[in-house]
Parts: sequence; C-alpha cells; structure tokens
Amino acid sequence: MDNEKTQRPVRSYVLRQGRLTSGQAYALENYWSLYGIEFSKAKLDLDVVYGRSSPKILDIGVGMGNTSVSLALAHPENDYLAVEVHQPGVGSLLRLIQEEGIKNLRVICHDVVEVLSQQIPERSIDQVYIFFPDPWPKKRHHKRRLISSDFLSLLIPKLTSHARIFIATDWQDLAEHVIKVCDSHPGLINLAGKGNAVPRPTWRPLTKFEQRGKRLQHPVWDFIYALS
Repeated sequence: MDNEKTQRPVRSYVLRQGRLTSGQAYALENYWSLYGIEFSKAKLDLDVVYGRSSPKILDIGVGMGNTSVSLALAHPENDYLAVEVHQPGVGSLLRLIQEEGIKNLRVICHDVVEVLSQQIPERSIDQVYIFFPDPWPKKRHHKRRLISSDFLSLLIPKLTSHARIFIATDWQDLAEHVIKVCDSHPGLINLAGKGNAVPRPTWRPLTKFEQRGKRLQHPVWDFIYALS
C-alpha cells in the first residue's frame, strides 16, 4: 500500500445504526423515492426540488424527525431540508412525512459537511437549525463537535444575506463552546450580544432531548446568529 494513507476527516458523529423497526424499514423502502434526496456531488436546485421559490430551511441532525415535522406543518410557507446520518431516524421521519401528507419537507441521509460542500448552492439557505447536537462531553472528543470555525466557514457562504442560524443545547460546556467559536467568527454576529444567549424561541418545538434535559434539571441555552 501507499505509505501516504488518506487521512479520514474527524466526524461529528459515530454511526450506531441499531436495528430498524419494521415501520422504519418499510418507510425507507417505500417512501425514500418520494421524500429522500440522494447525496451527490452535483449542486441542488432547491426551487426545482420543492417546485417553488420560497424560504429554505436547513435542519441539521433531526433525530427521529418530530421537530422537523412539527415545523413543516406549522409553516407551510417554508421549505425544509432535513439532514440526518442515522437510518432509523430517517425511516421514522419518512413515515411521519407520509402519514401527515407533508409537501414541504425533504431529507438527505448523509454527512452534513459533505452535503454543504457538494450539494448546497451558495446563498440558498435562509435559516439553519442545529438543535441539541451531540455535545461530545469528554474533552478528548471535543474535536468531534459539529460547530467549529471550519464548519462555520463552510456554512456561511451557503446562507442568504438575511439568514439566521439557530442553535440550542442543554450542555453548559457546549454552550460555552458555541459562544467561543461563533462569537469569535468574523462572519457572524450574536444577536443577543457577545457572550449571551437568547430567550427560548416560542416557535421552537420541545424536542425529546430537551425534555430529557428538563427531567435532569439541565438549563437550556438558545443562540441566534446573523451574518456580519
């Protein structure tokens, strides 16, 4: 073999797919062609994907998809693109989309870093949701955290001039990390002022991760960033 091995990028996730339920497996087999978008190196035309010109929302790491579905139902004027790497979550989301007859929600099952690099056109996303990302609490794992200077530099060119990035976490250490990384990035402005979180947005659905955090008496930090 070549002595110069290809260095694998550090991922913000570890694939622990687990076992698909029968419902998730059925949804993946029968509904992916309706609501799924295959990863490719070709740029998407999002207006063509949704059949209209409307605000485009990128929802990163959607878990089982309940929050994405709630938002898509509550705001039919917006189009939502969910990105999730775990097949059980994607299967659950596809099932919910079909059951609710949702027309404004699509899903990509792939690493969001590669999706942003390859598929998302510049200046095409109006809002980004990063709700309760994996906090990777152990110090040796902090390099796996999704939110980093490099990630923001990849994300920002994909945003429209009026875009907003919404982040929520119930881990204080991750909240401090978000403030450190995002407040210091020259492309972003913290709308609550440097070092501050915002009140919980009333429109944000209560996620299962947030519910679990509340049971553990974890406070929740919400952040909103705009382009500088």
